[in-house]
Amino acid sequence: QVQLVESGGGLVQAGESLRLSCAASGSIARILAMGWYRQAPGKQRELVARISSGGSAYYADSVKGRFTISRDSARNTVYLQMTGLKPADTAVYYCNVDGLSSYWGQGTQVTVSS
Repeated sequence: QVQLVESGGGLVQAGESLRLSCAASGSIARILAMGWYRQAPGKQRELVARISSGGSAYYADSVKGRFTISRDSARNTVYLQMTGLKPADTAVYYCNVDGLSSYWGQGTQVTVSS
């Protein structure tokens, strides 16, 4: 059984930073990519950032230049460093791991006050 454990969410003021972590454990035969999605109230879940097994990163336009995704392959852990946070970044952030199957974390709340 695969588990994704997220941490690092919280309440911050606009302009501040947060770092999210997601550690994957269990039987994951091969991880192709790891990423972060978010879902704000009343909106669809959207891709925020994704990093491939080779280290190639993708970012949504709304977070480019402010967020940085990284991974520790030895620990099956993915990080999301978020700087210059805005109220529009307020959402539940979900970790995603793609291998032979796709796995999701339970989500961590990020709230940015103005």
